[in-house]
Amino acid sequence: MPDKNDFEVTPWDVEGTVDYQRLIDKFGTERLDNTLKQRIFNVSGDDNLYLRRDFVFSHRDLDNILDSFEDGGEFYLYTGRAPSGKMHIGHIVSFYLTKWFQDAFNVNVYIQIPDDEKYWAKDTLFLSDIDTYAEQNIKQIAAVGFDPDKTFIFRNREYIGNMYDAAIKVSNEVNYSVAQSVFGFNSATNIGMSFYPALQMLPTFFEENQCLIPAAIDQDPYWRIQRDIAHKFDHDKTAAIHNKFIPALTGPEGKMSSSNPASAIMLEDDKETISNKVHSEAYSGGGDTLEEHREHGADLSVDVSYQWLHNLFLEDDNELRRIADEYSSGEMLTSEIKNILVDQLWSFLKAHQARKENADELVQQLMYNGSLANEMWNTDIELDT
Repeated sequence: MPDKNDFEVTPWDVEGTVDYQRLIDKFGTERLDNTLKQRIFNVSGDDNLYLRRDFVFSHRDLDNILDSFEDGGEFYLYTGRAPSGKMHIGHIVSFYLTKWFQDAFNVNVYIQIPDDEKYWAKDTLFLSDIDTYAEQNIKQIAAVGFDPDKTFIFRNREYIGNMYDAAIKVSNEVNYSVAQSVFGFNSATNIGMSFYPALQMLPTFFEENQCLIPAAIDQDPYWRIQRDIAHKFDHDKTAAIHNKFIPALTGPEGKMSSSNPASAIMLEDDKETISNKVHSEAYSGGGDTLEEHREHGADLSVDVSYQWLHNLFLEDDNELRRIADEYSSGEMLTSEIKNILVDQLWSFLKAHQARKENADELVQQLMYNGSLANEMWNTDIELDT
């Protein structure tokens, strides 16, 4: 029988209940401690909920980014979204974190849409499916509100002509044995997947400045390889900050998935749908009966409603402490905390959906017409070896 404490994290799947300290040890990253978080707030002059509440928990070389910035240097941001379906709350969080960094430090953002990788990785998708999802996903990303003159969203299949020469050079520096070891490629893996890591690493070389990647930690294997080969192009190792996975509504194991609608709050859900999902599906740490709950209270560590409020939505620290005290003591009922979560979710999504409805022009700026986009379409990515 497998150990109940086992979990697996790969760029394509997350299984089990993730032990984040073990993951830090396994991946060789560093804990984002309170001292470094406070330094981010001091340097940026701003505060961020995801950082403050430890939803962002790990990093690579973030201290070097801050050292350089304080000395007058610059950095840029890179993240992305693989278009394999409609987007849910878990997908959009990294983009809101990225926007916060862009606003706080006034830096460029590059957003990759790998509409090639999902074709290679999922044999159930046609390119026409991926094209539809890519268009939908890009509009959701645009609704986050990135600076249209400092942001470039690009689809790999469309932008490949500008970056293919550089991708050739990156791929030439990665032995297949390394790719096998890091990604688990085997004799059944198609050769498209074998080449794709070069394309995902490539935006870390888009500027001479050091790159900072805000993303979930399942994408870290790509950056480990980049950090091993960056010196061959006389370039900085990329830095990264890692957020945790948002637990599925249905429980703490694994992560939210759009292929299981009951586990996820989709970005297009209305308030009634949100309420129905939260009240029927959100895993509760409360007692099985009213009497048991009143006597023992709720286990906050497994209660999905509390975890979502803590990590993502409830800004007011005093209100969060009140909820934690009352719910863990049994004074507050599960239905009450779920009502609070519904209100917070709808407040967030209502604003996001309103921006999405008016995002068509912004999409054009982010992809083609904005200052950075226009510059990138007139640039062939070059790497010196």
